Amino acid sequence: MSRRPSAAPARATRRTRVPASAVADATAPDDPLRDPALHANRELSQLDFNFRVLAQAQDPAVPLLERLRFLCISCTNLDEFFEIRAATVRHALDFNTPPGPDGLPPAVVLRRIHDRAAELVQAQYRCWNEVLRPALAQAGVRVLARDHWNARQTRWLRAYFRDEIMPVLSPLGLDPAHPFPKILNKSLNIVVVLKGRDAFGRAGHLAIVRAPRSLPRIIQLPPKVSGGEHDFVFLSAVLSAFVDEMFPGMEVKGAYQFRVTRNSELIVDEEEVENLALALRDELVGRGYLRAMRLEIARNCPKPIVRTLLENFELPEEAVYRIDGPVNLNRVIQVYDLVQRPELKYPPFQPRKLAGSDAMFERVREGDVLLHHPFDAFAPVLELVKQAAEDPNVLAIKQTLYRTGKDSAIVEALVQAARNGKDVTAVVELRARFDEEANLGFADRLQEAGVQVVYGVVGYKTHAKMLLVVRREGRQLRRYVHLGTGNYHAGTARAYTDIGLITADPQIGSDVHQVFQQLSGLAPATRLERLLQSPFTLHAGVLARIEREARHARAGRPARLVAKMNALNEPQVVRALYAASQAGVSIDLIVRGACTLRPGVPGVSDNIRVRSIVGRFLEHSRVYWFGNDGDPELFCASADWLERNLLRRVEVCFPILPPELAARVVDEALDNYLADNLNAWELQADGRYRRLAPEADAMPHSAQATLLARLCG
Repeated sequence: MSRRPSAAPARATRRTRVPASAVADATAPDDPLRDPALHANRELSQLDFNFRVLAQAQDPAVPLLERLRFLCISCTNLDEFFEIRAATVRHALDFNTPPGPDGLPPAVVLRRIHDRAAELVQAQYRCWNEVLRPALAQAGVRVLARDHWNARQTRWLRAYFRDEIMPVLSPLGLDPAHPFPKILNKSLNIVVVLKGRDAFGRAGHLAIVRAPRSLPRIIQLPPKVSGGEHDFVFLSAVLSAFVDEMFPGMEVKGAYQFRVTRNSELIVDEEEVENLALALRDELVGRGYLRAMRLEIARNCPKPIVRTLLENFELPEEAVYRIDGPVNLNRVIQVYDLVQRPELKYPPFQPRKLAGSDAMFERVREGDVLLHHPFDAFAPVLELVKQAAEDPNVLAIKQTLYRTGKDSAIVEALVQAARNGKDVTAVVELRARFDEEANLGFADRLQEAGVQVVYGVVGYKTHAKMLLVVRREGRQLRRYVHLGTGNYHAGTARAYTDIGLITADPQIGSDVHQVFQQLSGLAPATRLERLLQSPFTLHAGVLARIEREARHARAGRPARLVAKMNALNEPQVVRALYAASQAGVSIDLIVRGACTLRPGVPGVSDNIRVRSIVGRFLEHSRVYWFGNDGDPELFCASADWLERNLLRRVEVCFPILPPELAARVVDEALDNYLADNLNAWELQADGRYRRLAPEADAMPHSAQATLLARLCG
């Protein structure tokens, strides 16, 4: 089991000079640390994360409807995996991209993805069919299969089909005049096998029924009809049951649901376009019809039909996943929202409120404010923007926006600030995956209100989370800053763990101002006093601090580092961690998702421990702690230790300077999670994860539950 750190109490960060060029690459080309056996494959590691999510759905200690939610999350994650990660590997195969640090050619990775994904799909449907569906039924929440409908339910559903569903369907018979239709990404479809002739004398063979997105995927039966208050059926079951009504005079020999998952990665040649927003709008129109990556098909579909679908989607045999249930299983998440049974869900909680948040400028002048979401309310961040929008002494507001959510109060506050005559600049990242359309929409709204909207830097996504308020106070201008590890999104602030800092520190304010100057103008990459920044200093800064710990270890001094993040794959960082372990540095990594480092390899990573925490909230905070021989440095960041974050994005990494706040982050976000023995998984040297459990003499400890009790109790 990963041991709890004996970290010295965090103190204010000492300005230790670390050469920016230090450890540009800690190893030579022939260094044994480049051995592919020491580097796991990122895609396969990311895929394995979903087994840990699925384990929450299988855990009897988790409330029943929350288990259903975890099942749906694992299904949705798998969709996105094929849309992005598997599609990226396929792209690498097409362009003969050489293997990465793991040495696996793209063709091998694709085969392993299929094998592992097939295991996951089987586990998901076993969980649904054998565990959750029966348990839900026993609790009075029934999702009824066709063979369990009684006569009254069947009559009601047939009438519902005729009145509410059939009028919006347009079945398409396949013949020379009606070629195979376009199938939208992840849409529900039925392929129908027909016998006989239609009204024009055309012989029936195959037809496709596409379910429009306007139709609900889960249908709730009225209690007076069904006899149960919470009885549901899948739309796919209703379509299959009554599909014959769409083909009068013909015999339906079979009806099989299917779904195709397509590449969803938008590619815009930013060097060639004059207007990124217009280019993205054009790309979004065709996103739902990009290259097919996966075909999900009913388990009993005949092979000839499967071959026909594969030919039309230009997919190989290994892209087929036969499904023992509804192909759109993730849609059962609607049941979670429709069933109001508090005893089947996690107990509600009220995030801790910040005293003095009704006067944020006065509160921040008293001292820095640390927020640990979702245990601390997101309201102070929103209040800072709202109060800045109305305060006559505020001259300017600058903010980055990556994901904000629908009807964002942050966006509305920026609009109001512009209307009140403030100089408002919003750096909107249009390429935030799957939020591109929403971001285009609120960018238009901001521009209409007079906000200066900037779309970041060509070639570098702006992933930094920064808010800067410039306020006149007497004869001086003071900068107020919010920096965070998560998005300006009130919804995710209640579902994700993140760290936020609100400060009036002059040096941090100056640094943030310079970063905004880079984003909105053509300012050079000037030296920052407090912040580390991608793509300029963060990568080198992390490597240098890892090497500094290694130097301490080689000199016989205490050497330790702890880092928490979503994912780790940057090869130089991995090799630097290996070298530090060999030098004797004690390393604990808390990595939620993909991790390409292999801990516990004799002679290489004996001193490295890696754990993943999966619980009620999505672990999203990034925290780096370096022991530095008793004078520790503590940073929070918007960046994971991934190639893209460290080298190809605009990110910021900020220190927590007040000793009491640094100690709080170490306690809550690091020590607390290293002590977790209920929701923790430990990564083994062979790349597999082992779920931890309390030892015989140990008290059970859940990091998230501890924070809920401590901060929200």
